[in-house]
Amino acid sequence: MTYCVGLRLNRGLVFMSDTRTNAGVDNFSTTKKMFTWNVEGERTITIMTAGNLATTQALISVLEERSKTVSERNPTILEQPTMFQVARLVGATLQEVIRDSAMGGQTGTSRFTASLIVGGQIKGGAPTLFLIYPEGNFIEVTEDAPFFQIGEAKYGKPILVRAYQPDMSFEDAIKLMLVSFDSTIKANLSVGLPLDLQVYAQDSFSIEEQTRIEADNPYYQTISDDWGDALRTALQRLPSYRKKETKAD
Repeated sequence: MTYCVGLRLNRGLVFMSDTRTNAGVDNFSTTKKMFTWNVEGERTITIMTAGNLATTQALISVLEERSKTVSERNPTILEQPTMFQVARLVGATLQEVIRDSAMGGQTGTSRFTASLIVGGQIKGGAPTLFLIYPEGNFIEVTEDAPFFQIGEAKYGKPILVRAYQPDMSFEDAIKLMLVSFDSTIKANLSVGLPLDLQVYAQDSFSIEEQTRIEADNPYYQTISDDWGDALRTALQRLPSYRKKETKAD
């Protein structure tokens, strides 16, 4: 399984993904799920992947090949005029990869399924995020839905919904996302460290920060331990349940 989050802030975008892939409880490995294309001063595009590993790797390989081979740069994400057009192209490419892999055609429950978060900025437009479904269609982030999750999303969503603020700093956003990932890792064996983190500042057209957070990272350990302590303290401070008394007849 997988867990990836893309978060839009007033000041830019934050991406985080786990790296665990598994083929059964005794066969875990580490695989990169975050990929970035950057043209300094012109565009920065990031894709995070979840789903069938062969499908997602084939998709990234096709996009990479078409962006590096000049004679075959049509279509390529490096020449699309807007992020909307990038999302359309990536969705169409995902359909193409799935169609080539699945003899009977794609369905929502196909074993070749994959979901993507595509985000970034192209000069002339604002930073944005898109959630691309296995069928190739997609939705764009909004003020009411300022982040996207793919993979094992349910465990880490409550803290994002409760604590996200559009004007929060990158540092606070990273802290929030680490809590979300720690909650997911604690609850689901198929999501695990290390975590890939990327920060994009609006109108920079370059990567603000890109790092991998390992299991022994001191800051991650502090977040994990302190969040557990904070939850226990908050629970103890809540009013105790009082059994309703009934009047005797």
